[in-house]
Amino acid sequence: MQQYDDSLGFGLYIHWPFCRSKCPYCDFNSHVEGNVDHERWRHALLAELAHLSQTIGRRPLTSIFFGGGTPSLMAPLTAEALIEQATTDFGATPDIEITLEANPTSAECGRLRDFKEAGVNRLSLGVQSLNDDALRFLGREHSAREALKAVDQAARLFSRFSFDLIYARPGQTVDAWSDELNRALNYTNNHLSVYQLTIEPGTRFFNLHQRGQLELPEDDLQADLFEFTRSTLTAAGLPPYEISNHAADGEACKHNLVYWRTGDYAGIGPGAHGRVTLQGKRFATTTTRMPRAWLDKVETEGHSELPRELISINDQIIEMMLMGLRLEEGVDLKRLEQLAGRGWRDILNAATIDAFFDEGWLTLNETRLQATESGLQRLNALLGSLLTPLSETTPTAKELAMDG
Repeated sequence: MQQYDDSLGFGLYIHWPFCRSKCPYCDFNSHVEGNVDHERWRHALLAELAHLSQTIGRRPLTSIFFGGGTPSLMAPLTAEALIEQATTDFGATPDIEITLEANPTSAECGRLRDFKEAGVNRLSLGVQSLNDDALRFLGREHSAREALKAVDQAARLFSRFSFDLIYARPGQTVDAWSDELNRALNYTNNHLSVYQLTIEPGTRFFNLHQRGQLELPEDDLQADLFEFTRSTLTAAGLPPYEISNHAADGEACKHNLVYWRTGDYAGIGPGAHGRVTLQGKRFATTTTRMPRAWLDKVETEGHSELPRELISINDQIIEMMLMGLRLEEGVDLKRLEQLAGRGWRDILNAATIDAFFDEGWLTLNETRLQATESGLQRLNALLGSLLTPLSETTPTAKELAMDG
């Protein structure tokens, strides 16, 4: 029988699905909607939260994450009501982290103080670039000047904040990225998220890529950009704690660590996912994906949760490996063996483990299996080989967790 492990934390994800416009690289569940009934949505989110707490039971929250979409378009009153109800129904640790994703447009930045007063104590800004041409290419509505103004405002309001940058863009060189990254370091305090541009099916960039109208940098250049990013940020006091996330000591995003350590988390809002341990079993949860269908179902039935799916031990092992090797701390092999009931070398593809050690792609640090820098650059291939005895189809990290 599996037990809920409170040492891994317990997080609540709240999905706000609306954006002002759809970015050409984004495949998240986000939708452009010009006329949102905020009161109606507030009541629906509170109703789904009440249903969730009733079915899961009381367990203190270590984090709440407002993601999207663009949750800074949400009425601050909605955020305040959800925080109050969540912490009342579930309870909260004294150092609970409450993160809100925001875009650095002037309209949204004007509401940051209201969100702080609502209870948000950590901000995640979608800056994406400090280059105006790149921002236009990425479909962003703000300029580099507006982005830096928003970061400055975030620094004055929040003791903990982060912002995102996207690199490995078409035509980008290491020198150009060096200038942009070092400029960004002048404005960071304790956390920075840096993502390589990827082409995701269903996006405008995917269609352009398919037609040969958008090409990413060559693999060698992408590797150079990745290595430069890690070394530069580490030297600046922001070492990586996950493949795309860098933070000063003790400043990692608690909420995302719950995902990557395969702890329990719950989700409300359209398409929100969860992983919860109940009565000795671990379940995957999700809700109706499309916003209007979600809203109608919640107003009719009190929630939109779809039937929960029992996660097999094999699939839990796959998730633990898939998520854990993204982290600098790696996979806790004792926990893996406790879950599987056998030795870790008997769980994975034994034919490849030592070969990966010899190549310098994996390393063993006491009871933790870790991917090296070169291993992280080929992580999908490594995992595909390591997990062959468990499953012929391995889910992606994006299918298992929401990034913020």
